[in-house]
Parts: sequence; structure tokens; C-alpha cells
Amino acid sequence: MESKPGTYALVLQSQSNASVQVGRWGRLEIEPGYYVYVGSAFGPGGVSARVRRHCRKTKKKHWHIDYLRDTATPLVVWYSHTPIRLEHPWALALTKMAGTTPVVGFGCSDCGCDAHLFHTRTEPSLSRFGRAVRGSVRSQTLGTVVRND
Repeated sequence: MESKPGTYALVLQSQSNASVQVGRWGRLEIEPGYYVYVGSAFGPGGVSARVRRHCRKTKKKHWHIDYLRDTATPLVVWYSHTPIRLEHPWALALTKMAGTTPVVGFGCSDCGCDAHLFHTRTEPSLSRFGRAVRGSVRSQTLGTVVRND
């Protein structure tokens, strides 16, 4: 993953049930399974910097995803360095995927999407996601990126 602008889908795993207050948004009831969070990063450091920030445990909470990160572990990131924002079409594609449930209102307070966070009980598939978004999507495992500082 390069320090270039682009769009990403962060795949996280939750091992247990939890309830988290997400700023002013409300309570998020977290269930075991996988969460996919869609975002874009067109500022300094691009996708690489944004994903590294999401992977840190200790940080000032700025985005909705920061609260989920307290109880869910990042596993992999799917991304594209295409110079146009794909987060909204990607969110729409995830909304339509069988077995994927949108967390309505999460991560999309600045757009018209239903959600930018999705839950699935089974591990999401990059190839299935790539077909749904009809585009080239790269992947990087986050084991070496995830930090607890």
C-alpha cells in the first residue's frame, strides 16, 4: 500500500458481544463476526496513513470507526489508488451483498449513503467484493501494521 490518495475497505474482526458509545452518534451493539468499514483518504499520506491511524489503539477519537476499533481487530485492508472517491459506490455494493448487514447511519454523516460500516458473520471475500464493485481492488494483511500504542 502506497502513500497515495484512494479508497479503502478495512476488514475487522470482533470475537465477542460489546456495547460502545460512538460519540454523539449513539450506541453500537457489536456482535461477533466481521465488520467492513469503507472510507477514502485524499489528504496527506493517503490510504497508507489513514489505515495506519485506524490500526492504532491509542489515539484521539475523530471518526466513528475509532470507537469500533476499541473492540475489533483490523485484519486486512482492501484498497484502490484510483484518483476518484469510490467509497460511496463501494458502500452501495456492500449494501447489496448477501449476508452483509449495514450498520445504518454509521460513518456516513457527511453523505447520502445508508452506511459505511457493514457486519457479516462469515469472513468477507476479496474476490466477491471485487466482483461487486466491478473494479480492481488490492489487498494487504494488517498483521505488521496493527499496533497497540
